[in-house]
Amino acid sequence: MSVLTKTEFQFPGQTGVYHGKVRDVYSVGDRLVMVATDRISAFDVVLPKAAKFLDATADICPNWKLATPDPMVTVGLRCEGFAVEMIVRGYLCGSAWRAYKSGVREICGVRLPDGMRENEKFPTPIITPTTKAEIGEHDADISKEEILARGLATPEEYALLEKYTLALFARGTEMAARRGLILVDTKYEFGKHDGEIYLMDEIHTPDSSRYFYSEGYAERFEAGQPQKQLSKEFVREWLMDNGFQGKAGQQVPEMTEEIVAGISGRYIELYEHITGETFNKEAAENEEALRARIEKNVTDYLTK
Repeated sequence: MSVLTKTEFQFPGQTGVYHGKVRDVYSVGDRLVMVATDRISAFDVVLPKAAKFLDATADICPNWKLATPDPMVTVGLRCEGFAVEMIVRGYLCGSAWRAYKSGVREICGVRLPDGMRENEKFPTPIITPTTKAEIGEHDADISKEEILARGLATPEEYALLEKYTLALFARGTEMAARRGLILVDTKYEFGKHDGEIYLMDEIHTPDSSRYFYSEGYAERFEAGQPQKQLSKEFVREWLMDNGFQGKAGQQVPEMTEEIVAGISGRYIELYEHITGETFNKEAAENEEALRARIEKNVTDYLTK
């Protein structure tokens, strides 16, 4: 199986490159070329080894996407990102549940009701922002009040970020429901271009979202059973079961071929469920051929 874990392209007009947790982003004038790699991350640690949703939400807010010249590449407008990620939660689970179970009743300035159970739906979705961490650092919870006090957004900007976040989550929830899924929580990143706020990065993918299957949700919840889900949470759970939570001094356990194949299978399963389309695997390419294909497709787009 050929994988792409790191890139070092030199595109026409390129002025810089940023290697993110799972994507490599190249600067070309006022555009960015985002290359999706085969890296994944959990606990803000990179582990070895969708433009569709942007199009489906373009009526809600402008987004950065201009073109997808290659299946692994999105080209878009360069935006100056806000230093926060807008996380929205419809259900109490994951890290929020772990905090709640330990006695925490307020997350990011949002008061949580007493007596809630794991995977219970909130009366209305809540927004729990985090800071935007660099590689190797941990995102940190932050409240609306702290965001405004630190000047990370103006009151007017933050009001629009909240409006966009809730509207996008509502649209994502509707799209998921049509496919028998529940959009549990997700995150959105925003930036500014020519003074206007744009939605950045990918959205509603398993790298940034958690989904439950609608069928059986109520029965599992009432019985106190784990939900059948499509997300990266099973990766985090596997890491925790193997003694890793991203803390100092801990070593990432070896990810076997079986684990990697399982992750790929979950991602394909989510793609097919949420889009209603069959995932067609491309013919196997060696890494050199894969890099050459990406470089040619992007160069052709940039120079046309």
